[in-house]
Amino acid sequence: MTSRGKKIFLALTVIVPFLIYSIVYYAPIIRNAPFQEKDFVSLEYKWGMGDQLENSYDSATGEFKYLNKNDSLVNRNIKLTTSDIKYLDSVADVQGFWNLPSVVANGEDDLKDPKKLRYLIKFNYKKKSKEVTYFPSFSGNQKMKGAVSKMQKEIELTLIDKEANLTK
Repeated sequence: MTSRGKKIFLALTVIVPFLIYSIVYYAPIIRNAPFQEKDFVSLEYKWGMGDQLENSYDSATGEFKYLNKNDSLVNRNIKLTTSDIKYLDSVADVQGFWNLPSVVANGEDDLKDPKKLRYLIKFNYKKKSKEVTYFPSFSGNQKMKGAVSKMQKEIELTLIDKEANLTK
């Protein structure tokens, strides 16, 4: 084999597969690049039964509405601090929130059932937004359920903590 043939063989067996691997591995990371903390605009969090999600939080306005135990609508104004935003953004990164499908449900039956509890989580950034509708009754991929469940719980705990500090 000539020297030129060896170089071509080396390029085809080592360099080309490495380039293909790099493109496949880094493509999702590059695609999700617009989800950066510095570009954060707002967080929308809603939950309830069926299509009417009467409980909601919008970080852009600080409006927090929910039904309490007596079915009375409670309105509060809760603003997230920069550290809260940074924390929730890092939890979303760690949990792989950006790679989740837009609906985490058992199928069309969940979407149509007005008695099923659902959560809507939406992160808005300058260039992109990510919205996920999550049904706690989801029985599919446990890693996916764990990721979105952890995200939902962290948002809920942050809001509960902020509300508790507000009433003190």
